[in-house]
Formats: sequence, structure tokens, C-alpha cells
Amino acid sequence: MSESPLRIVVAKPGLDGHDRGAKVIARALRDAGMEVIYTGLHQTPEQIVEASIQEDADAVGLSVLSGAHMTLFAKTIELLKERDASDIVVFGGGIIPEDDIPQLTEMGVAKVFTPGATTTEIVEWVNANVSAS
Repeated sequence: MSESPLRIVVAKPGLDGHDRGAKVIARALRDAGMEVIYTGLHQTPEQIVEASIQEDADAVGLSVLSGAHMTLFAKTIELLKERDASDIVVFGGGIIPEDDIPQLTEMGVAKVFTPGATTTEIVEWVNANVSAS
């Protein structure tokens, strides 16, 4: 029996209205054979966690350009733990200062992609670091 495809939620939390990058990543993951659920703009961490659980996601990728990455990643990870869903891998990217990445990693973000990351790099990372449930 073949392994089911990875299920990835791509989310745009907060007030940032720029989602071109998130859509490019969603398309690249889909083109690589993954099932991708894009939540749309202006999602709260609660909405993202709910969608991730309902969709039986293997991972959730957050795209944050607004500067609120520390709060949004932390709240998402906290809510996943509260809902007994901390097996959902959290990764993300956007305009995130290099100095913040170690703290994000410490709080449980598996990978942070900064501007310049290629879609190939992201797809390869997801394939190597996320397993289907």
C-alpha cells in the first residue's frame, strides 16, 4: 500500500495582507505531490490550529511579513499543544530577522525560511522532515 501524500496547511496569520509568497509556496508543495490547504489572509492562530486539526495536517507553514512572528508562532505552538496536536510540524518564513530564529527554534518552530529561500529548498525540507500521519 502506498503512503498517503503529506497534508500541509499554509497559513497567513495576523493583519498582513501580502500573500503572494504563501501562494507560491502552496503551489510548489502541491506540484510536489502534497495535499495543500491554504487558509487565506488574516487568520488567527486559533483558526489556523483548528484548520490544521480538522484537515489532519502533518505540518503547518506560517507566512509572516508583519513583524508579529514571535507572537504568532508562539501562540500557534501553544494552541497545538493545548489541543494535543503538537505532532503537527510547524515551519514558516517571511520577513524574520536572523537574530529571532534561534528563539523561534527553541519555542518549537522546526524551520524558518527567510527571503531568498527557493521553492526547491522548501519542498526538499518538507519531504525530509515531515512524515505522513
